[in-house]
Amino acid sequence: MAYHEVTYLFLFLPLVLIAYQIVPQKRRWCVLLLAGYAFFWSFSKSLVLVLMATSMFTHYIGLWLERVKEDGDKKKQKWILFFGVFVLLAVLGYLKYANFFVENVNGLLTAVGKSGMALETKKIAVPIGISFYTLQAIGYMADVYWGKIPAERHLGKVALFLGFFPQIMEGPIAMYSQTADALWSGESLKSENLAQGSIRILWGLFKKMIIADRLYYLVTEVFDHYENYSGAIVIVAAVSYAVQLYMEFSGCMDIVIGSGQMFGVRLPENFNQPFASKSAAEFWRRWHMTLGVWFKTYVFYPVSVSPFMRKWNKFGKKHVGKYMTKLVGSAIALFPVWLFNGLWHGPQWNYIFYGMYYFVILLLEVACEPLKEKFYAKTGTSETTGWWNVLRIAKTWIIIFTGELFFRANTLTAGFSMFASIFRGFAPERLWDGTLLRMGLDLADYSIIIAGCIVVGIVGHLREKKKLSLDQIAGMRLPARWGLYYALIFAVILFGAYGVGYQQVDLIYAGF
Repeated sequence: MAYHEVTYLFLFLPLVLIAYQIVPQKRRWCVLLLAGYAFFWSFSKSLVLVLMATSMFTHYIGLWLERVKEDGDKKKQKWILFFGVFVLLAVLGYLKYANFFVENVNGLLTAVGKSGMALETKKIAVPIGISFYTLQAIGYMADVYWGKIPAERHLGKVALFLGFFPQIMEGPIAMYSQTADALWSGESLKSENLAQGSIRILWGLFKKMIIADRLYYLVTEVFDHYENYSGAIVIVAAVSYAVQLYMEFSGCMDIVIGSGQMFGVRLPENFNQPFASKSAAEFWRRWHMTLGVWFKTYVFYPVSVSPFMRKWNKFGKKHVGKYMTKLVGSAIALFPVWLFNGLWHGPQWNYIFYGMYYFVILLLEVACEPLKEKFYAKTGTSETTGWWNVLRIAKTWIIIFTGELFFRANTLTAGFSMFASIFRGFAPERLWDGTLLRMGLDLADYSIIIAGCIVVGIVGHLREKKKLSLDQIAGMRLPARWGLYYALIFAVILFGAYGVGYQQVDLIYAGF
């Protein structure tokens, strides 16, 4: 029962809305919590107990921190926070990474001729969304520790924060202060929320079903049979995967945010025109924004203000100068962020490489800042110069598409093989000799994909310029508003990739 499926859209969500509205306001949180556990159970069955246990543990750690805080014992508070975070990460680490660790240890044993000592892997079931709700739970503990929020006394409120059904599978990753009160308040359904939530869901289906699900066939063919392709086709596949991932993930976020909006819950945005970015750093401020904010708040910032960093800054300014002090300090703060970012996506070396890839790129951007300033001074250009920004966007696209090639590759070895193949047998004629038409897509499919991307790009640009929003759509004249609604509905019905001849495509980020 994924967010884009008929069961969710026309059965589960409507039933939850009806049940939510008919029960008394003070019990509506129970409807949302039970719906969350039912949704979770539909994927992970009895593993819903892991989510319940996480909620109870997180609630207890919060109360423990609050109680010790009243005694003024800061050292004990740190140990309680450390214990809470350690337990949650230990559970996540065991369920997601135990077999990855065993497989790599066995590889080392085989390499040194000790294969007889190999460890045995186990069949481990992983709860859906564990990476997402674990980060939310850690964020809650840290916020209580820092005094940003008081510890919540009611277990149900913490459980609902971690178990709100639209967020369970793919996020967005919210802070407790962003959603907990709205979830708990049980405000009655409003027509404007239902209307705006519905249009947001339709927009998500547009991106997922019309663009992402079509590109799936090309991407799967090339990445699963990469030995048969090189040069231009590999570049097309890398670009196609980046577009597929964006359209699917941002489309799913539209469905999730629209679902939350129906209940009057404003979930945080997760994307903001990422392909308009002029640097890798800007890209990560626009892509998977809630994950970036989480890492910045709970990893980057604590490392940046740690006693070790204060000592380094004091030492560095005296002995190596401001430039090297900043560069080394940036490296120290960025390294754990991007190591954890890679590991968070899953137990594969190509994900770890992906994290380290962006660590190096971002560190190079920091290192090149003085050169950039000298270039601006000598050429008279600036960050508002049009032609220069076009070059910066093109450079960022190369960084993005290269990173996504390694991210999607079945293995790290396959990723390097595909990357190397770009520079041999480029064969641009493959783009028009019919090769692209033998990948499950015809000219009509490519035309629909391109037209869909243009529409998404225009809408994204208008939204960023504050010229198009759900409130503005709601304020349109009736014919224009309903014309837009019907255009979206019929676009999904007529051009969506579903039915005979199409394979239902699972949500990519649900696997993370």
